[in-house]
Amino acid sequence: MIRALWTSASGMSAQQTNLDVVSNNIANVNTVGYKESRANFEDLIYQNIKDPGVVSADGTQVPSGIQIGLGVKVSDVSKSFQQGSLKHTERELDLAIEGDGFFKIELPGGGEAYTRAGNFQVDSEGYLVTTEGYKLQPNIQINSPETLVSIAISPNGKVSAVRNEGGVQTVEELGEIKLYRFINPAGLKSFGQNLYLQTEASGEAVEGDPNSDGFGRLQQGFLESSNVNIVEEMVNLIVAQRAYEMNSKGVTTADEMLRTVANLKS
Repeated sequence: MIRALWTSASGMSAQQTNLDVVSNNIANVNTVGYKESRANFEDLIYQNIKDPGVVSADGTQVPSGIQIGLGVKVSDVSKSFQQGSLKHTERELDLAIEGDGFFKIELPGGGEAYTRAGNFQVDSEGYLVTTEGYKLQPNIQINSPETLVSIAISPNGKVSAVRNEGGVQTVEELGEIKLYRFINPAGLKSFGQNLYLQTEASGEAVEGDPNSDGFGRLQQGFLESSNVNIVEEMVNLIVAQRAYEMNSKGVTTADEMLRTVANLKS
């Protein structure tokens, strides 16, 4: 009876984590470049009362045995890097990656992070930065804003400034945006602020040009939306709730059976 209590409790704990993951997905349904998370589960160890294949007292072989599981645990919470839908914004500094790849961002103190969110801004020195003020790498700097007409970013990452100088329009090359990919993007560490950190599990970042060698192409004036499927997440929410309720029923049922045993009289 005690075994049933702890088994049901492990199920409740696992579904609580599942609910946390699903709730975070729903909360980030409108977050630019967000990638949905999924809680994965695995069963715990088994109590082998009778091993499969043992020989019984009359010399026959037991085909299946008696194995009683001791519950469930969360094995991992993985990210799905499936492409999110692209939203047209018409803003020059909004960039979406159509395909594989990440932008590289310089963190305060010299660290590096990676992101799929391309809603870039310009800081006081003219550098392209994230909404938190972290610089895009390699650095792209826009000078002389008084002569600037527009910014053009090609699908292969070339950044150009169209200027009007004395009534004559000129084109200035500002640099190239690079993309980075990993052999195991699910191994990246979520940092918050739409950023990911490289880990040993993700492997080393591989640099490349957009729209070549398997890297995605850049789409100026677009943003990649969250890849969360809100209908699917609502279903997951209901499933998690019902699973939690059923595991709680297991606890109350085991408790009632224990109460019955405790009330037995000789």
